[in-house]
Amino acid sequence: MLKIENLSAGYSDVSVLHDVSLTVDAGQFISVVGPNGAGKTTLFKTISGTVNCHGGSITFEGEDVLKLAPAERAHLGIAHVPEGRQVFASMTVFENLQMGAHTKKGRAEWDQNLEKIYTWLPVLKDRANQYAGTLSGGEQQMVAIGRGLASSPKLLMLDEPSMGLSPAIADFVFDKLMEIRHDTGLSILLVEQRVAEALQFADHCYVLETGRVVLEGDGETLKADDRVRQAYLGM
Repeated sequence: MLKIENLSAGYSDVSVLHDVSLTVDAGQFISVVGPNGAGKTTLFKTISGTVNCHGGSITFEGEDVLKLAPAERAHLGIAHVPEGRQVFASMTVFENLQMGAHTKKGRAEWDQNLEKIYTWLPVLKDRANQYAGTLSGGEQQMVAIGRGLASSPKLLMLDEPSMGLSPAIADFVFDKLMEIRHDTGLSILLVEQRVAEALQFADHCYVLETGRVVLEGDGETLKADDRVRQAYLGM
């Protein structure tokens, strides 16, 4: 589905990512972990088109993503839930969800998608007419996820969904993501600093350090790797 090969990217002429390759197949849950400054968010922004690609390729279902303007990439079926949630604070929850349904498929399937979102995340139905800026951090994260789902994506990219959340709320968000994936077969690409959870849920995981993929494998393999155990799992 998503294939990234030998990608270099960054800001102005300075590359943050160096020769990065990764693949997400249909229905897969893929995690990317690594320390702050490793280039994880830059990777997502390059896929979305807000960061310059300096070399390599990105294809989605065989189509060259790099030839498309950022606004066109969402219509392929790629939804980006950004770091820090970035909800529209002065708009209601319902209006935030509507903003997510800007793709052709999202508009066509709006009624069905809204019903599903409210089923998975019932707090959003309860808060539908409440301004998003007045919600708790966990509720805002659910709005951001719901907004992404409203576009009818084939691939949902989640950048640090647990950031700023209590462990209990973060666990709830992960459980909901697993429920949504189970119900829909949606492909998920996750960037996350909660490495234990990222390894537990992922079909395949990439470790990104200083802009390079330094390790990859399934969760069990990486949890058994001494480098991962020491650097990320505190073992």
